[in-house]
Amino acid sequence: QVQLVESGGGLVQPGGSLRLSCAASRSIFTIPNMAWYRQAPGKQREQVALITSGGITVYADSVKGRFTISRDNAKNTVYLQMDSLKSEDTAVYYCSAPAYASWGQGTQVTVSS
Repeated sequence: QVQLVESGGGLVQPGGSLRLSCAASRSIFTIPNMAWYRQAPGKQREQVALITSGGITVYADSVKGRFTISRDNAKNTVYLQMDSLKSEDTAVYYCSAPAYASWGQGTQVTVSS
């Protein structure tokens, strides 16, 4: 079991950047995959990015080239760097450790002028 806590959300203008953090309650070194999901109002939750224990990354087409997922095993933290943000990126962003069916509480990201 692992508890996850997201932070870093907020209000940003289109074209701006945010970095989300996901702090885990224990070592993530042995957790095979860590992922970020998002859910916009009235839409299904979707996977945004995933990183394996070996550092391989996978991105949704909608964020490819703009978002970067990374993990710092020493700090038990996963990050999501979001650049060139668009209004359609507005959503609640969740961190997940799929192998443990663990989810954070979510952090709101709002992209608006």
